[in-house]
Order: sequence, then C-alpha cells, then structure tokens
Amino acid sequence: MKSRQVVQRCALPAVALLVLSGPASAHHGFGLFDMTKAVEYSGTLTSMELVNPHSYIHFDVVGPDGKPFSIRCEMRAATLIKRSGWSTEMFVPGQHVVIEGHPHRDDPHSCYLESFTLGGKTVDRNDQFTTSAPTKPRAPRLPGGEPNLTGDWAVEQAVLTVPPGGGRGDLVPKSLRDAYAKGEITIEQIRSRNAAPTRPQYTAAGDAAAKAFKMWSPEDNPRLGCKPTSIVFDWTFDWPVNRITQTTANGEKVVDIDYGLYSFTRRIHMADKHPATIAPSNTGHSIGRWDGDTLVVDTIGFAPGVLTPPTRNSDKLHVVERFTLDKSGNSIKREYTVEDSVYLAAPYAGADTVLVSDVPFEKQPCRELTPEFAPK
Repeated sequence: MKSRQVVQRCALPAVALLVLSGPASAHHGFGLFDMTKAVEYSGTLTSMELVNPHSYIHFDVVGPDGKPFSIRCEMRAATLIKRSGWSTEMFVPGQHVVIEGHPHRDDPHSCYLESFTLGGKTVDRNDQFTTSAPTKPRAPRLPGGEPNLTGDWAVEQAVLTVPPGGGRGDLVPKSLRDAYAKGEITIEQIRSRNAAPTRPQYTAAGDAAAKAFKMWSPEDNPRLGCKPTSIVFDWTFDWPVNRITQTTANGEKVVDIDYGLYSFTRRIHMADKHPATIAPSNTGHSIGRWDGDTLVVDTIGFAPGVLTPPTRNSDKLHVVERFTLDKSGNSIKREYTVEDSVYLAAPYAGADTVLVSDVPFEKQPCRELTPEFAPK
C-alpha cells in the first residue's frame, strides 16, 4: 500500500487520547481484519452507508470468474464522518474507486478501509474536509435565570498534527493545532490538561465479571449490537453530538438529554426526590437541582448492564453528575462519580468537557455490518 503523510486529519476526541490504554475506553478494535496485510482493490462504487457504529462503502470488482464480486469496506462512524464534512453526495454510484486497506481474515467480501480514490482524489479515512464555523453568541441564562445548557454539544475534535521535529504527528485538539505545529506546546502538556478517569477498583465479583467480559462479543458489549452502553460512557464515546433541552413537561421542569451515538434519551426531573417505585432501565431515574450555576444530577434505578467495557453494573448503580456551564456559555464540564456496591470497591470518578457543536444533533441510524458482530 502506498505511503502518504497526512498533516492534518480528523481523529479521536481529545478526551479519549488520555485513556485509550485503560480497559474502559477501547474502541471496536480491528476485529478479524488482518492489519498486517495491505490490499488494494479497484472497482465500481455501488453505494455508501453512512451509519453508526461503522459506515461502509460498497463496490464491485471483477472476480476470478470474470463476474462482479461485491466488497464492503469498514469506515468510521457516521457521527465522526459527518462532523468531518463528509456526506453521501460524495459517493456517486457508478464511479471508479480504488480502495487501500486490510482484508478480513474470514470474509473475502469485507475489508478495513485506510483510504479511497474517487475522481482522481485520494482521501484518507480520517481526512477532514471542513473547519468549524465561528461559535455563535449564546444567552448565558434562560429567561427564568437558570444557566442555559440548552443546545447541541460535542467533544472537541482532534487533528493529527506534525510538530516542528517531524515524525508521523500526534492527535491534538483543533484549538491547539497551530501551537503544537509551531512547537509552542508539547504533547505532554496537552495531555496534562485533562486528567484521565480513575481506574475502576473492583470487588471480587467486579473483577471476575471484568475478566470474563468478551470485548468483541455482541452478547457482552452492547454497542456491538447497536445498543446504548451507559449514561456515563455514551456521553463522549465516538464523538457523538448530544442535545440538551431545558423545558417544562406536565407542569414540571425537566432537562432532556438526547445522546447522539445510539439515539437514546434520558429525562432529568427537577425534583427533590426519586419516586418510591422505579422501573429499572438502562438510563435509570434522574433528579436534578441547581447548586449555584452547576446542575447536580442524581440517578438510580438502573437495570443490570455495562457501565464502561469491561466494567459491569448492577441494579445498585448510583451515578452523580455535575454539569457546569463555562462563563462563555460555549462549553460544559461534566464531573461524575459512580458507586456500585456489587461490582465497585470504591467510587469511580472522572470528568469531560463538551463544546457547542459545529454540526447539529440528528438521530443516526445504527446498523452493525462488521461480519463478526452482525446479527446471525
């Protein structure tokens, strides 16, 4: 496969860079794709599926028997691709396409895409075609006086940037791209700005469950089956654009959060206490109150599930989140503390920051097409 250096490429969210080594933040991984082998395909584009958790480009090549042989190649999630300026209009069926990537070990109809060439232009899987539009002024408070959390929010994108010393480059937040390229800040300084979450401290049951967890099994890992993981994990994983809406429902003040990764919603009731009876669910039951300008959210009533792979949660899960709007009104810091007496020997804590999104929230279809993860 041809070698190319791409100086500025859209990549993982900055918050993820600090925790990739931990068990809680691993992505899908490469599954059964053979990343040691490079292949090049030349054929005719047939369709493009822009979906979560992976988009797929479909094309036909000429098979050994001279007949069309269909192949689909895995790309990034629709949320990631759309934030980078990609659209289905780029992929017109009938065009000649050249694909560079890695083959699937078992399925000759599947590959992992590294780059494609259409109309004489070669595009890397992480290329970014647009830059963020200037942030529009936001009212810092609602008419009722509460901080204005309403809007569309997403983790800051990171871009692969080469420092003055050269090399393959590093993933840095877009806002620090120029400073890093000039040598005004180091990658260590960038990473120190965001502390990684604490590592889960397990009980005996939690340790056993984590060791038995099959990361690449749809039966164990919800997101491989297009299902939400948890309100903690899905807030920032895989660059979703989330929406917060402060409103009144049935005479009660509520805060609704739409999660962009798998298009699910949770409601925060601005109330003093939880009801006596709660039907267990993946999102639990949330109540909120204002502590100054910070929205403090207390959530219980969870169904057993997965907190953050490979950490499981029981029905004893208790999550406290603190959402604080920056004085500029353009970013929200979320701090969270998690307790679960069944699986966690100590509280699990972390923090993350989202910015006003440069693209609007929209519900994304999810269809798992990776062969080993697709429904049988």
